Amino acid sequence: MPPSVAHVQPIRRPLSDARDRRTSPSVCFVGLRNLPVLAQEYAEHGAGGAEVQQTLLARALAQRGVRVSMIVGDYGQSDGASWDGIKTYKASAPEEGIPLLRFIHPRWTKLWSALRRADADIYYASCAGATLGQVALFTRLQRRKLVFRVASDTDCDPDALLVRYWRDKMLYRYGLQRADIVLAQTPHQQQCLARNFGRASRVVASLTETTRTAKGFAERDIGALWVGNIRALKRPQLLLQLARSLPEISFHMVGGPMKSHEALFTAVRTEAQSVPNVSFHGAVPYHAVGELFGRARVLVGTSEIEGFPNTYLQAWARGTPVVAFLDPQQLLSRNALGHAVTSSRDMQAAVQTLCTNAHAWEPVSRRCRQYMEEQPAAAQMLEPYLQALLSLQPPPPTTTAPLQR
Repeated sequence: MPPSVAHVQPIRRPLSDARDRRTSPSVCFVGLRNLPVLAQEYAEHGAGGAEVQQTLLARALAQRGVRVSMIVGDYGQSDGASWDGIKTYKASAPEEGIPLLRFIHPRWTKLWSALRRADADIYYASCAGATLGQVALFTRLQRRKLVFRVASDTDCDPDALLVRYWRDKMLYRYGLQRADIVLAQTPHQQQCLARNFGRASRVVASLTETTRTAKGFAERDIGALWVGNIRALKRPQLLLQLARSLPEISFHMVGGPMKSHEALFTAVRTEAQSVPNVSFHGAVPYHAVGELFGRARVLVGTSEIEGFPNTYLQAWARGTPVVAFLDPQQLLSRNALGHAVTSSRDMQAAVQTLCTNAHAWEPVSRRCRQYMEEQPAAAQMLEPYLQALLSLQPPPPTTTAPLQR
């Protein structure tokens, strides 16, 4: 689904595949870093897995006739611009405002202003942080609905939250408790939410774009690929150690800096440039990174904790095995889609075998493609999201409360 500019009228149309033919509620996705995924012309700003998931879902809903909008950061685009049938409303720019004061203005004030302009029945947010609480308070005051989707295992553990300030943690807890529906990526996340926050949730599958092509072993000119934002929990240094231990294999590293992790990014980039068999790409737009997955013989995952990695799906769809420490739901081990490892030595052996032995690689690559082909069709994967949204169906338009201004 290549991004393209498309202007649509904000009218309500019935879901084409809804069994009861009810009018679909309008949905606004709140993702301040979504625009680089939605609009290719802003791709250089970078994004992560949560932004990819929101954008894939927003596009799928828009294609089915749902009125979809999105709150994004100010990257210099026009307010109200549309891509793929998704109308966007600008909040604040990433570094806009005076430190300390900008938490209230312009960040909170512009967020609420954008939420008002979207005028949606349901607001959809992801990732732990202050934004969830701010959106929850807005929806509570305006009598609208809120869906929250977990983005990482860390969102489910108050001791592991990737949230810096106490006030932001409190706002996140406030929003989590007041969301009308919480969506988890895995049963593990569902259990952690119940245990740590007393919060019920529904498990929904991660979405991915499909591809019909996959290169053979000899056609692939990248040995091992690593993709992720450069931050401590991704443990990028382990990839560099692995590259040093396997000088005969080419390694490609993709990742941009994260806020408050700039020093780590600089250190990793400098070290990578000193390793002869490592090509350091820095940040690569979502629209362009698929080519690298298709050229690689193996995707390497060094993270110690996260949710369900989008990178696994992107790799498997192209017949690329995964060698990683993280094995959500034991998909790697149960389906033999690569190797789930427990030590650096295990990882070294697995990567060496799959990168240099075509006879070992080919059946694993076939299983990866077959696994993705056997997954439910896109319409079936979307069904749990549709059911969640339809369960929040608002009253008929004549009784819907207008936004209070």
